[in-house]
Amino acid sequence: MVERSDRAPLLDWEEVPSTDGAAAGKDRVPSPSSSGASAAGCSAPGFGWSSGPGGPTPSRSVSNADGCSAPPATSSTPAATDEALPPDEEAHLSDSGPGEVSLEDRMVKWEEKDQIVSVFVVTFNTRSGNMLEWCLPKDMDLEGVEFKAIASGSHRVTTDFIYFRKGCFFGLACFANMPVESTAERGARMKSVGILSPSYTLLYRYMSFLEHQVRLQLQSPGHYSPLEAFYEDKRALLPPSGGEVVTALPANVWGAAINHSMHPEMKITHPAGCMSQFIRFFGEQIMVLWKLALLRRRILIFSPPPVGVVCYRVYCCCCLANVSIPGVGVAVPEFRPFFYVNVADISALENELAYVACTTEKIFEEKKDLYDVYVDNQNVKTSRDGLKPLLRLSAADREKYRKLTEQRQMLLYSQEENGDCVSSEEDLFILFFLEQNNRIFQTLSEVAGSADPTVTPESVRAMGLDPHGDRLFLLHLLEIYGYDTLLVSEQLCCS
Repeated sequence: MVERSDRAPLLDWEEVPSTDGAAAGKDRVPSPSSSGASAAGCSAPGFGWSSGPGGPTPSRSVSNADGCSAPPATSSTPAATDEALPPDEEAHLSDSGPGEVSLEDRMVKWEEKDQIVSVFVVTFNTRSGNMLEWCLPKDMDLEGVEFKAIASGSHRVTTDFIYFRKGCFFGLACFANMPVESTAERGARMKSVGILSPSYTLLYRYMSFLEHQVRLQLQSPGHYSPLEAFYEDKRALLPPSGGEVVTALPANVWGAAINHSMHPEMKITHPAGCMSQFIRFFGEQIMVLWKLALLRRRILIFSPPPVGVVCYRVYCCCCLANVSIPGVGVAVPEFRPFFYVNVADISALENELAYVACTTEKIFEEKKDLYDVYVDNQNVKTSRDGLKPLLRLSAADREKYRKLTEQRQMLLYSQEENGDCVSSEEDLFILFFLEQNNRIFQTLSEVAGSADPTVTPESVRAMGLDPHGDRLFLLHLLEIYGYDTLLVSEQLCCS
């Protein structure tokens, strides 16, 4: 049986890996295209920011005010090739006539193309610590990126990958640690090769390239020509509007037929298997995280390296708060994924109203003013008295988790017995919480529009909540989402 390659054909800026490099690749973090998916395109647990062997199936983004994303409900066309379609071959929607190209349409096309604004190499120096070794463009402000690309504690791992934010950009860096016979380097050479982009949804495409390049930098330091060629090929142009980078698009870009309350970064970008790993890791606690995410709380996840899998938890946590009812969530703070953060991000986090982030630095636990909820492995805790009751599971939470587990088992059985490669655990996870959130806000909207705008135990049950155990959660929800005109029945406290 011929083994399918986990890489797309080499591009102009890629080099054929050496024999040594191939051997070293056995220890690398799995690339997005080798994330356990079969040649037929089945989704399976692994570590790539994609849902199939060839990366994303071209799909339409949908607009929202949230800062997080989720894939479309299903991907009915399994990936049949290892190479994604070039940007210029992808179709684009337009609200304009054939003779006119609107600003929104140009922004859409720009948003979907590869947008690499910087490429860099970071190294660890035994005397100076983390240092920016090389970058393009030379005038790019990369201050602090050396502490994001090599996370605190990375010397304990051999390889890792890190998603992070730098200003208005998102970054992906691949780290590697290679033993060397050098007294000056204290027996270990550590480097990281990374890129910056206005959106995190396409970064996974270059995971394999970055992994190969960091191994090349370890074996042959100072060999930058592949990185230079890569940057020339992929560098971003300024968006049509000029100065600022486009991170979200107007809701009317995609046309009236598409739900307008979801985020433009809704593409098939989730790492295959990350949702199922997320469920297995947190168990019933995901229901607690779901409520906190829906309430737009500041959530900080602590974990020692490796960082990559924890960045996926940040992404999954964001996906818990998706809502697809038009108008819902417009006035609430963006729920922004910060991915990996360190002490250099403290000033930025101080100004954030809602976010999800992860860190390897234990000192953050003492900075209680920076977060509302602190997650230490599976332990979810808060110092906010008003949030502590929300950490307890209600009867409705346990019932929802039972249903989610049941649906997962049915899906796995269908995949095993019938060879169902269309449905995936990722889609099931996204849709489960999306439908739950829609159910809540749809019921609230119906109550608000009724002759008696009172939230009763019956309407709470219609939302899938517990009239008694979820009362505080519901009160927080009404306040945050602006349902000020609704009355809450006194029966909720004792039903």
